[in-house]
Amino acid sequence: MDRLRTELIWLRDWLAWLPDPVAAVLIIVVAALIALVLHGWVRRLLRRALALRYPVLFTAVTQMRGLTRLALLMIALAVALPVAPLAPETRFWFARILLIAGIALVGWAAMAALHIAATFYLRRFRLDATDNLTARKHVTQVRVLQRSADVLVIIVTLAAALMTFEPVRQYGVSLFASAGVAGLIAGLAARPVLSNLFAGVQIAMTQPIRIEDAVIVENEWGVIEEITSAYVVVRLWDLRRMIVPLTYFIEKPFQNWTHETSALIGSVLFYLDYRAPIGIMREKLKQIVAASKNWDGKTAALQVTDTKQSAIEVRAIMSAASSGQAFELRCEVREKMIAFLQKEHPEALPHARQISFAANGVERRSSASEQQP
Repeated sequence: MDRLRTELIWLRDWLAWLPDPVAAVLIIVVAALIALVLHGWVRRLLRRALALRYPVLFTAVTQMRGLTRLALLMIALAVALPVAPLAPETRFWFARILLIAGIALVGWAAMAALHIAATFYLRRFRLDATDNLTARKHVTQVRVLQRSADVLVIIVTLAAALMTFEPVRQYGVSLFASAGVAGLIAGLAARPVLSNLFAGVQIAMTQPIRIEDAVIVENEWGVIEEITSAYVVVRLWDLRRMIVPLTYFIEKPFQNWTHETSALIGSVLFYLDYRAPIGIMREKLKQIVAASKNWDGKTAALQVTDTKQSAIEVRAIMSAASSGQAFELRCEVREKMIAFLQKEHPEALPHARQISFAANGVERRSSASEQQP
Protein backbone atom coordinates (compact mmCIF):
# COMPACT_ATOMS: atom_id res chain seq x y z
CA MET A 1 0.00 0.00 0.00
CA ASP A 2 2.92 2.38 0.66
CA ARG A 3 4.17 1.73 -2.86
CA LEU A 4 0.71 2.51 -4.26
CA ARG A 5 0.49 5.70 -2.20
CA THR A 6 3.91 6.79 -3.44
CA GLU A 7 2.94 6.19 -7.06
CA LEU A 8 -0.33 8.08 -6.64
CA ILE A 9 1.49 11.04 -5.06
CA TRP A 10 3.86 11.09 -8.04
CA LEU A 11 0.82 10.97 -10.37
CA ARG A 12 -0.81 13.86 -8.50
CA ASP A 13 2.32 15.98 -8.82
CA TRP A 14 2.57 15.13 -12.52
CA LEU A 15 -1.11 16.12 -13.06
CA ALA A 16 -0.70 19.43 -11.25
CA TRP A 17 -1.33 21.30 -14.50
CA LEU A 18 -4.90 19.95 -14.66
CA PRO A 19 -7.85 21.31 -12.66
CA ASP A 20 -8.17 19.63 -9.26
CA PRO A 21 -11.49 17.82 -9.97
CA VAL A 22 -10.10 16.30 -13.18
CA ALA A 23 -6.86 15.25 -11.47
CA ALA A 24 -8.82 13.72 -8.58
CA VAL A 25 -10.99 11.66 -10.96
CA LEU A 26 -7.91 10.45 -12.86
CA ILE A 27 -6.16 9.43 -9.63
CA ILE A 28 -9.22 7.50 -8.40
CA VAL A 29 -9.64 5.79 -11.80
CA VAL A 30 -5.95 4.79 -11.89
CA ALA A 31 -6.18 3.38 -8.35
CA ALA A 32 -9.28 1.36 -9.29
CA LEU A 33 -7.59 0.01 -12.44
CA ILE A 34 -4.54 -1.02 -10.46
CA ALA A 35 -6.78 -2.88 -8.00
CA LEU A 36 -8.62 -4.70 -10.81
CA VAL A 37 -5.39 -5.68 -12.55
CA LEU A 38 -3.90 -6.91 -9.28
CA HIS A 39 -7.05 -8.93 -8.56
CA GLY A 40 -6.94 -10.57 -11.98
CA TRP A 41 -3.26 -11.40 -11.63
CA VAL A 42 -3.71 -12.95 -8.18
CA ARG A 43 -6.72 -14.94 -9.40
CA ARG A 44 -4.74 -16.39 -12.32
CA LEU A 45 -1.91 -17.25 -9.95
CA LEU A 46 -4.30 -19.05 -7.58
CA ARG A 47 -5.87 -20.93 -10.48
CA ARG A 48 -2.47 -22.34 -11.46
CA ALA A 49 -1.61 -23.21 -7.87
CA LEU A 50 -4.93 -24.66 -6.66
CA ALA A 51 -7.06 -25.77 -9.61
CA LEU A 52 -5.45 -29.19 -10.03
CA ARG A 53 -4.06 -29.96 -6.57
CA TYR A 54 -6.82 -28.46 -4.38
CA PRO A 55 -10.04 -28.25 -6.45
CA VAL A 56 -12.30 -27.82 -3.43
CA LEU A 57 -10.27 -24.91 -2.08
CA PHE A 58 -10.14 -23.37 -5.54
CA THR A 59 -13.94 -23.59 -5.78
CA ALA A 60 -14.24 -21.68 -2.50
CA VAL A 61 -11.78 -19.03 -3.72
CA THR A 62 -13.72 -18.71 -6.97
CA GLN A 63 -16.97 -18.16 -5.07
CA MET A 64 -15.29 -15.30 -3.19
CA ARG A 65 -14.03 -13.49 -6.30
CA GLY A 66 -16.68 -10.76 -6.17
CA LEU A 67 -15.98 -10.14 -2.51
CA THR A 68 -12.20 -10.00 -2.95
CA ARG A 69 -12.53 -7.73 -5.99
CA LEU A 70 -14.64 -5.27 -4.02
CA ALA A 71 -12.22 -5.44 -1.07
CA LEU A 72 -9.24 -4.56 -3.27
CA LEU A 73 -11.18 -1.71 -4.89
CA MET A 74 -12.05 -0.28 -1.50
CA ILE A 75 -8.47 -0.54 -0.29
CA ALA A 76 -7.23 1.22 -3.43
CA LEU A 77 -9.83 3.97 -3.07
CA ALA A 78 -8.99 4.38 0.62
CA VAL A 79 -5.35 4.92 -0.38
CA ALA A 80 -6.24 7.26 -3.26
CA LEU A 81 -8.72 9.42 -1.35
CA PRO A 82 -6.19 11.27 0.87
CA VAL A 83 -3.90 11.78 -2.13
CA ALA A 84 -6.54 13.12 -4.54
CA PRO A 85 -6.89 16.93 -4.57
CA LEU A 86 -10.47 17.08 -3.30
CA ALA A 87 -12.32 19.66 -1.28
CA PRO A 88 -12.67 18.77 2.42
CA GLU A 89 -16.47 18.37 2.15
CA THR A 90 -16.18 16.13 -0.92
CA ARG A 91 -13.47 14.06 0.78
CA PHE A 92 -15.74 13.71 3.83
CA TRP A 93 -18.63 12.31 1.80
CA PHE A 94 -16.32 9.97 -0.09
CA ALA A 95 -14.99 8.72 3.25
CA ARG A 96 -18.56 8.22 4.51
CA ILE A 97 -19.45 6.19 1.42
CA LEU A 98 -16.31 4.07 1.84
CA LEU A 99 -17.21 3.48 5.48
CA ILE A 100 -20.70 2.26 4.59
CA ALA A 101 -19.27 0.12 1.81
CA GLY A 102 -16.79 -1.33 4.29
CA ILE A 103 -19.59 -2.26 6.70
CA ALA A 104 -21.53 -3.88 3.82
CA LEU A 105 -18.34 -5.70 2.81
CA VAL A 106 -17.94 -7.14 6.31
CA GLY A 107 -21.56 -8.33 6.26
CA TRP A 108 -21.12 -9.85 2.82
CA ALA A 109 -17.94 -11.58 3.95
CA ALA A 110 -19.71 -13.01 7.01
CA MET A 111 -22.55 -14.39 4.87
CA ALA A 112 -20.12 -15.81 2.30
CA ALA A 113 -18.10 -17.47 5.05
CA LEU A 114 -21.28 -19.02 6.47
CA HIS A 115 -22.32 -20.36 3.05
CA ILE A 116 -18.90 -21.81 2.30
CA ALA A 117 -18.67 -23.42 5.74
CA ALA A 118 -22.15 -24.93 5.31
CA THR A 119 -21.25 -26.25 1.85
CA PHE A 120 -18.04 -27.87 3.10
CA TYR A 121 -19.81 -29.39 6.10
CA LEU A 122 -22.62 -30.89 4.00
CA ARG A 123 -20.32 -32.41 1.38
CA ARG A 124 -20.19 -35.71 3.29
CA PHE A 125 -23.98 -36.14 3.41
CA ARG A 126 -25.98 -37.43 0.42
CA LEU A 127 -29.72 -36.98 0.16
CA ASP A 128 -29.96 -39.44 -2.74
CA ALA A 129 -28.84 -42.37 -0.54
CA THR A 130 -31.32 -45.11 0.36
CA ASP A 131 -31.03 -44.51 4.11
CA ASN A 132 -30.73 -40.72 4.19
CA LEU A 133 -32.17 -39.97 7.63
CA THR A 134 -28.84 -38.71 9.01
CA ALA A 135 -28.23 -36.63 5.88
CA ARG A 136 -31.70 -35.05 6.09
CA LYS A 137 -31.13 -34.19 9.76
CA HIS A 138 -27.85 -32.39 9.10
CA VAL A 139 -28.97 -30.69 5.88
CA THR A 140 -32.11 -29.33 7.53
CA GLN A 141 -30.29 -28.12 10.61
CA VAL A 142 -27.50 -26.43 8.68
CA ARG A 143 -29.76 -24.82 6.07
CA VAL A 144 -32.24 -23.41 8.56
CA LEU A 145 -29.53 -22.09 10.89
CA GLN A 146 -27.69 -20.66 7.89
CA ARG A 147 -30.75 -18.70 6.75
CA SER A 148 -31.44 -17.50 10.29
CA ALA A 149 -27.82 -16.36 10.56
CA ASP A 150 -28.14 -14.58 7.21
CA VAL A 151 -31.11 -12.61 8.52
CA LEU A 152 -29.22 -11.66 11.67
CA VAL A 153 -26.15 -10.59 9.66
CA ILE A 154 -28.30 -8.42 7.38
CA ILE A 155 -30.05 -6.77 10.33
CA VAL A 156 -26.76 -6.08 12.14
CA THR A 157 -25.15 -4.77 8.95
CA LEU A 158 -28.04 -2.40 8.22
CA ALA A 159 -28.04 -1.21 11.83
CA ALA A 160 -24.29 -0.58 11.75
CA ALA A 161 -24.59 1.32 8.46
CA LEU A 162 -27.42 3.50 9.77
CA MET A 163 -25.53 4.27 12.96
CA THR A 164 -22.82 6.00 10.93
CA PHE A 165 -25.24 8.88 10.40
CA GLU A 166 -25.43 11.26 13.34
CA PRO A 167 -29.22 11.92 13.16
CA VAL A 168 -29.96 8.20 13.18
CA ARG A 169 -27.58 7.64 16.08
CA GLN A 170 -29.30 10.35 18.11
CA TYR A 171 -32.68 8.87 17.27
CA GLY A 172 -31.51 5.47 18.43
CA VAL A 173 -30.25 6.89 21.73
CA SER A 174 -33.50 8.76 22.32
CA LEU A 175 -35.48 5.64 21.41
CA PHE A 176 -33.62 3.59 24.01
CA ALA A 177 -34.11 6.40 26.56
CA SER A 178 -37.87 6.45 26.03
CA ALA A 179 -38.25 2.75 25.48
CA GLY A 180 -41.94 2.49 26.48
CA VAL A 181 -44.49 2.99 23.70
CA ALA A 182 -41.89 3.17 20.95
CA GLY A 183 -40.43 -0.17 22.00
CA LEU A 184 -43.91 -1.73 22.12
CA ILE A 185 -44.73 -0.47 18.62
CA ALA A 186 -41.42 -1.71 17.25
CA GLY A 187 -41.97 -5.10 18.90
CA LEU A 188 -45.45 -5.45 17.41
CA ALA A 189 -44.20 -4.42 13.97
CA ALA A 190 -41.35 -6.93 14.10
CA ARG A 191 -43.47 -9.77 15.55
CA PRO A 192 -43.96 -11.71 12.25
CA VAL A 193 -40.26 -11.52 11.44
CA LEU A 194 -39.15 -12.48 14.92
CA SER A 195 -41.70 -15.29 15.27
CA ASN A 196 -40.55 -16.85 12.00
CA LEU A 197 -36.93 -16.37 13.00
CA PHE A 198 -37.44 -18.11 16.35
CA ALA A 199 -39.56 -20.80 14.68
CA GLY A 200 -36.71 -21.44 12.25
CA VAL A 201 -34.22 -21.84 15.07
CA GLN A 202 -36.63 -24.14 16.92
CA ILE A 203 -37.17 -26.26 13.80
CA ALA A 204 -33.40 -26.50 13.31
CA MET A 205 -32.93 -27.65 16.90
CA THR A 206 -35.93 -29.98 17.42
CA GLN A 207 -36.39 -30.95 13.75
CA PRO A 208 -40.11 -31.77 13.49
CA ILE A 209 -39.51 -31.57 9.73
CA ARG A 210 -36.45 -32.07 7.56
CA ILE A 211 -35.55 -31.65 3.92
CA GLU A 212 -37.13 -34.48 1.84
CA ASP A 213 -39.50 -35.51 4.64
CA ALA A 214 -42.83 -36.94 3.43
CA VAL A 215 -45.62 -35.03 5.19
CA ILE A 216 -49.37 -34.49 5.08
CA VAL A 217 -50.23 -30.82 5.51
CA GLU A 218 -53.77 -29.48 5.13
CA ASN A 219 -54.87 -32.93 3.89
CA GLU A 220 -52.28 -32.80 1.09
CA TRP A 221 -49.43 -35.32 0.74
CA GLY A 222 -46.08 -33.90 -0.26
CA VAL A 223 -42.34 -33.70 0.36
CA ILE A 224 -40.47 -30.90 2.17
CA GLU A 225 -38.55 -29.29 -0.68
CA GLU A 226 -37.12 -26.15 0.94
CA ILE A 227 -37.02 -24.51 4.38
CA THR A 228 -36.38 -20.77 4.22
CA SER A 229 -36.16 -18.19 7.00
CA ALA A 230 -39.88 -17.39 6.68
CA TYR A 231 -41.71 -20.30 5.05
CA VAL A 232 -41.52 -23.94 4.01
CA VAL A 233 -42.03 -25.15 0.43
CA VAL A 234 -43.91 -28.46 0.24
CA ARG A 235 -43.75 -30.25 -3.14
CA LEU A 236 -47.10 -31.98 -3.53
CA TRP A 237 -47.57 -35.31 -5.30
CA ASP A 238 -48.82 -33.59 -8.49
CA LEU A 239 -45.83 -31.18 -8.53
CA ARG A 240 -47.77 -28.25 -7.11
CA ARG A 241 -46.00 -26.27 -4.39
CA MET A 242 -47.65 -25.43 -1.08
CA ILE A 243 -46.11 -22.47 0.75
CA VAL A 244 -46.52 -22.84 4.51
CA PRO A 245 -45.28 -20.37 7.19
CA LEU A 246 -42.59 -21.68 9.49
CA THR A 247 -44.80 -21.11 12.53
CA TYR A 248 -47.36 -23.60 11.14
CA PHE A 249 -45.07 -26.54 11.91
CA ILE A 250 -44.62 -25.32 15.49
CA GLU A 251 -48.23 -24.41 16.31
CA LYS A 252 -50.38 -26.92 14.38
CA PRO A 253 -50.43 -30.73 14.10
CA PHE A 254 -49.37 -32.43 10.89
CA GLN A 255 -48.27 -35.88 9.76
CA ASN A 256 -44.61 -36.68 9.15
CA TRP A 257 -44.20 -40.08 7.51
CA THR A 258 -40.39 -40.09 7.67
CA HIS A 259 -39.65 -38.50 11.04
CA GLU A 260 -37.63 -41.38 12.50
CA THR A 261 -37.47 -43.79 9.58
CA SER A 262 -38.73 -43.84 6.02
CA ALA A 263 -40.26 -47.33 6.39
CA LEU A 264 -44.07 -47.44 6.30
CA ILE A 265 -46.87 -49.97 6.48
CA GLY A 266 -49.45 -49.55 3.75
CA SER A 267 -52.99 -50.93 3.79
CA VAL A 268 -55.49 -51.94 1.09
CA LEU A 269 -59.20 -52.43 1.77
CA PHE A 270 -61.40 -54.86 -0.15
CA TYR A 271 -65.19 -55.06 0.15
CA LEU A 272 -66.15 -58.60 -0.80
CA ASP A 273 -68.94 -61.12 -0.68
CA TYR A 274 -69.30 -63.40 2.36
CA ARG A 275 -68.17 -66.28 0.14
CA ALA A 276 -64.67 -64.78 -0.30
CA PRO A 277 -61.91 -67.40 0.31
CA ILE A 278 -59.94 -65.60 3.02
CA GLY A 279 -57.30 -68.31 3.43
CA ILE A 280 -56.59 -68.47 -0.30
CA MET A 281 -56.42 -64.67 -0.47
CA ARG A 282 -53.95 -64.66 2.41
CA GLU A 283 -51.63 -67.00 0.53
CA LYS A 284 -52.06 -65.01 -2.67
CA LEU A 285 -51.07 -61.81 -0.84
CA LYS A 286 -47.82 -63.42 0.28
CA GLN A 287 -47.10 -64.46 -3.32
CA ILE A 288 -47.80 -60.96 -4.64
CA VAL A 289 -45.58 -59.12 -2.16
CA ALA A 290 -42.81 -61.73 -2.42
CA ALA A 291 -42.62 -61.10 -6.17
CA SER A 292 -42.66 -57.30 -5.78
CA LYS A 293 -39.50 -55.19 -5.73
CA ASN A 294 -41.25 -52.67 -3.46
CA TRP A 295 -41.73 -55.02 -0.47
CA ASP A 296 -39.06 -54.89 2.25
CA GLY A 297 -39.75 -58.47 3.40
CA LYS A 298 -41.01 -57.57 6.89
CA THR A 299 -44.80 -57.34 7.11
CA ALA A 300 -47.59 -58.89 5.03
CA ALA A 301 -50.96 -59.88 6.46
CA LEU A 302 -54.62 -60.11 5.49
CA GLN A 303 -57.56 -60.00 7.91
CA VAL A 304 -61.33 -59.48 7.92
CA THR A 305 -61.66 -56.18 9.77
CA ASP A 306 -65.43 -55.58 9.52
CA THR A 307 -68.68 -57.18 8.48
CA LYS A 308 -71.50 -55.23 6.91
CA GLN A 309 -75.00 -56.18 5.84
CA SER A 310 -74.05 -56.94 2.24
CA ALA A 311 -70.26 -57.30 2.30
CA ILE A 312 -67.22 -57.96 4.44
CA GLU A 313 -64.26 -55.62 4.81
CA VAL A 314 -60.90 -57.29 4.20
CA ARG A 315 -57.70 -55.38 4.97
CA ALA A 316 -54.31 -56.29 3.56
CA ILE A 317 -51.24 -54.67 5.12
CA MET A 318 -47.71 -54.70 3.74
CA SER A 319 -44.49 -52.86 4.61
CA ALA A 320 -42.07 -50.93 2.38
CA ALA A 321 -38.82 -49.05 2.85
CA SER A 322 -40.23 -45.64 1.85
CA SER A 323 -43.52 -43.84 1.35
CA GLY A 324 -43.15 -43.93 -2.42
CA GLN A 325 -42.54 -47.67 -2.44
CA ALA A 326 -45.45 -48.18 -0.03
CA PHE A 327 -47.78 -46.38 -2.42
CA GLU A 328 -46.55 -48.42 -5.39
CA LEU A 329 -46.90 -51.65 -3.41
CA ARG A 330 -50.45 -50.83 -2.35
CA CYS A 331 -51.46 -50.19 -5.94
CA GLU A 332 -49.77 -53.40 -7.06
CA VAL A 333 -51.51 -55.52 -4.41
CA ARG A 334 -54.87 -53.92 -5.17
CA GLU A 335 -54.63 -54.54 -8.92
CA LYS A 336 -53.29 -58.10 -8.74
CA MET A 337 -55.69 -59.24 -6.00
CA ILE A 338 -58.72 -57.93 -7.92
CA ALA A 339 -57.48 -59.64 -11.09
CA PHE A 340 -56.99 -62.89 -9.14
CA LEU A 341 -60.50 -62.77 -7.68
CA GLN A 342 -62.08 -61.97 -11.03
CA LYS A 343 -60.35 -64.92 -12.66
CA GLU A 344 -60.30 -67.59 -9.94
CA HIS A 345 -63.04 -66.65 -7.48
CA PRO A 346 -65.66 -64.41 -9.06
CA GLU A 347 -68.11 -65.43 -6.36
CA ALA A 348 -66.01 -63.41 -3.88
CA LEU A 349 -66.79 -60.12 -5.62
CA PRO A 350 -69.64 -58.06 -4.18
CA HIS A 351 -73.15 -59.15 -5.24
CA ALA A 352 -76.47 -57.37 -5.00
CA ARG A 353 -79.10 -59.95 -3.95
CA GLN A 354 -82.83 -59.77 -4.30
CA ILE A 355 -85.74 -62.03 -3.19
CA SER A 356 -88.69 -62.83 -5.46
CA PHE A 357 -91.67 -65.18 -5.10
CA ALA A 358 -93.02 -67.55 -7.69
CA ALA A 359 -96.74 -67.80 -8.43
CA ASN A 360 -97.08 -70.66 -5.95
CA GLY A 361 -95.56 -68.53 -3.19
CA VAL A 362 -92.22 -70.35 -3.09
CA GLU A 363 -89.34 -68.02 -2.22
CA ARG A 364 -86.63 -67.74 -4.88
CA ARG A 365 -83.27 -66.13 -4.05
CA SER A 366 -80.95 -64.88 -6.72
CA SER A 367 -78.10 -62.44 -7.14
CA ALA A 368 -78.02 -59.58 -9.60
CA SER A 369 -75.51 -61.49 -11.74
CA GLU A 370 -78.02 -64.34 -12.14
CA GLN A 371 -80.84 -62.13 -13.44
CA GLN A 372 -81.58 -62.14 -17.13
CA PRO A 373 -81.57 -58.74 -18.79
